Amino acid sequence: MPTTPRATYRLGVDVGGTFTDLLLIDQGSGQTYSAKVPSTPADSSVGVLNGIAKLCDRHGIDPTGITHVMHGTTVATNTVLEGKGARVGLVTTHGYRQVLQIARSYVPGGLGGWVIYNKKPLLAPLELTVEADERIDARGRVVRPLDEPALRASLSALKDSGIEAMTVSLINAYANGDHERQVRAIIEDVLPGVSVSISSEVIPEMYEYERTETTVVNSYVRPVVSRYVKNLQTEIDRKMPGARLQVLRSDGGLAAVDAARDNPVQLLMSGPAGGVTGALWIARQSGFKNLLTFDMGGTSTDVALIENGIAQTRRETRVADVTVLAPSIDVRTVGAGGGSIAYVPDLTKALRVGPQSAGADPGPAAYCKGGERPTVTDANIVLGYLPFSARLGGDMVIDRDLAVRAVKTVADALGRSVEEAAEGIIDIVNENMFGALRLVSIEQGHDPRDFALVGFGGAGPLHANALGRLTGAWPVIIPPGPGVLCAYGDATTRLRDEASRTFIRRFPEISDAEVLAVLDELKATAERALLAEGVAPDSLTVAYQLDVRYQGQGMRLSIDVNRAAFEREGLAGVARRFDDVHAQLYTFALEAEHELVSLRAIVQGPETLIRAERMETDGANPVAAEIDRSRIFVDGAWHEARLFDRSRLRPGNLVPGPAVISQMDTTTLILPGHTGEVDTVGNILIRPNS
Repeated sequence: MPTTPRATYRLGVDVGGTFTDLLLIDQGSGQTYSAKVPSTPADSSVGVLNGIAKLCDRHGIDPTGITHVMHGTTVATNTVLEGKGARVGLVTTHGYRQVLQIARSYVPGGLGGWVIYNKKPLLAPLELTVEADERIDARGRVVRPLDEPALRASLSALKDSGIEAMTVSLINAYANGDHERQVRAIIEDVLPGVSVSISSEVIPEMYEYERTETTVVNSYVRPVVSRYVKNLQTEIDRKMPGARLQVLRSDGGLAAVDAARDNPVQLLMSGPAGGVTGALWIARQSGFKNLLTFDMGGTSTDVALIENGIAQTRRETRVADVTVLAPSIDVRTVGAGGGSIAYVPDLTKALRVGPQSAGADPGPAAYCKGGERPTVTDANIVLGYLPFSARLGGDMVIDRDLAVRAVKTVADALGRSVEEAAEGIIDIVNENMFGALRLVSIEQGHDPRDFALVGFGGAGPLHANALGRLTGAWPVIIPPGPGVLCAYGDATTRLRDEASRTFIRRFPEISDAEVLAVLDELKATAERALLAEGVAPDSLTVAYQLDVRYQGQGMRLSIDVNRAAFEREGLAGVARRFDDVHAQLYTFALEAEHELVSLRAIVQGPETLIRAERMETDGANPVAAEIDRSRIFVDGAWHEARLFDRSRLRPGNLVPGPAVISQMDTTTLILPGHTGEVDTVGNILIRPNS
């Protein structure tokens, strides 16, 4: 008798500051199972393992059936934010000891910043920085050999300083890393047991300050990340033998365990990247590839743009005061969330919202935890968008009277009714978030009307319809589980790695064949980690980027190319595309010579073949999901609204606005003049009626 194949699963795990979200996908049926457990900041791996146990126990799943664990983590980010990284030493070229102190002379705060700005302590302090007597020129030629005896003496003086990690960043090492490799060997001999990061392997690109800062950050977080990943891998091996652990990168790809341990600087924006990739995956199931993502939480809102199924990226990642040369999804953040506080300054008497937030404690006034200042959440409750009969997260009761009392303080200061003041609060926070969406769309030369808008996060579905109305981005897509969308992204992401090299040449100085030869070398470097993970060579996909500028420019633009197009059009085609992108961003192109700055190869593993579980369509009438009637205040007037339980909605149901749809982790608002349609994978697609 034939045996039934054992079910296999892919697990997505997103570790946040408060909760750890898990999403398990059956690779055969596409069925999903989710869980949320408290995070364990002292050791995040404990929370992950607790979540896996809870998920498997609740649904009767054998954990040995889990073949892949895809993990988005804030370990690297929190290490930087909390200042809890390693004690880092630095080796620079003679004469460049103060490269981190000099930096780029950027002072935040305009002219006033020169008076009030206090620079934070550097991650590699001056007293732990030593100079190597060596010199390589910009073309990679050795001008002065490394003085090894002198370096050994300098490093020996650091033996008792408690150094936990070392960074090596020599001038022009991007062109030739031989001296850095020699220095690493000496460090491993003089300071055994200390992890070493060298700039020619972490980020072999020019700009010595940014390269040094990036490599120092890599050293700073490396021991913490390595320890965490090692602990998690050990427990996964014990409980789920054969399961592969992979970690989400800032650019939305997955890193193998070894790559994550060696280059943790690539993980700084791992958290927001999960939400963007999750939004892309769930929207793709409904046939949408051009997306604006809108992730609204309690304190802030993250937005990003996806074009033709590819999230827009940038070459820099910023966390607090630290900026590193590491690719990340172009996520823009604005201080607008459900906890943003509304107030009326005495001087201007003009309503303001945020960026100050009530946070989780005391939180909005309606949460009954002692908060008294009016927030965006309180305004939503006053207007009926968040029914006061609802229970947030399944058990937190909200009190409308407390919300009204808080918003009345703003109403009295403005001389308006409570409802008008509440609507003013919502209008202002929506405009603030619209400003962030403009940054990733209109100000990058994209028309938001060519995109769909995906709303997620705890507060996103409440405001998404209004943001669709402001941007003209339709449909507005509300995923089935907005609260676990980051875990969706983790579970459906592809393995990815890249290699780059600074290669400064004017176009007339270089041939197409020479450029292709360098790109092939970079491809071979980038694919090593994926091949080590067992990815078949014929399943790899490769993309190339050329950083180009006009000769004499300081800035550069990354131009995506594929091999076939480059073989056909060469550098002449790259020049045309650069001119087009330059004109899109800055409205003009120059009659000037083009210059290469850097070359890059990006290698990805095969796409995840898992599809969302599809359900049979039902009739258009959603009456079976209706649970109550209420009123909402929109555009200066009260409207009768229907309340729905999302778990009872079925594909094919049409939900006309005004309507409020409740579920455990969020509430969706459909405005008058709009209709929400439930598609076959459970998304709610909101569109205007005409």
